[in-house]
Amino acid sequence: MGRFIYDTASNSVEIDDRTLAHLRIVVMNKLRRSEPFMFDVEVGDGTGRRSFWIHPSVPLQFHFFGSRGPRINRLWVEEMMQAASGPTGLTILPEPAEEPEQE
Repeated sequence: MGRFIYDTASNSVEIDDRTLAHLRIVVMNKLRRSEPFMFDVEVGDGTGRRSFWIHPSVPLQFHFFGSRGPRINRLWVEEMMQAASGPTGLTILPEPAEEPEQE
């Protein structure tokens, strides 16, 4: 279980490493384009939801528990990128089945 840390440790949520790796790509790409956005996530301890206004001026960290990076599901990244650009912002969507690679 990894941790998404926004500004300080008190502004953090636990997210499993696989999901966190995909989230990292989405956030990195949005911020590289100077596109701030809303990120809405369920808190793992069942206390509700947290919303973060993701902006390049606020420091953030992605703390992974495991040392090996997972294989990236491009379709999942693309779906979350679309969500991040939409009117309600980014949420963690269920991982879609990967499309078979074409030769």
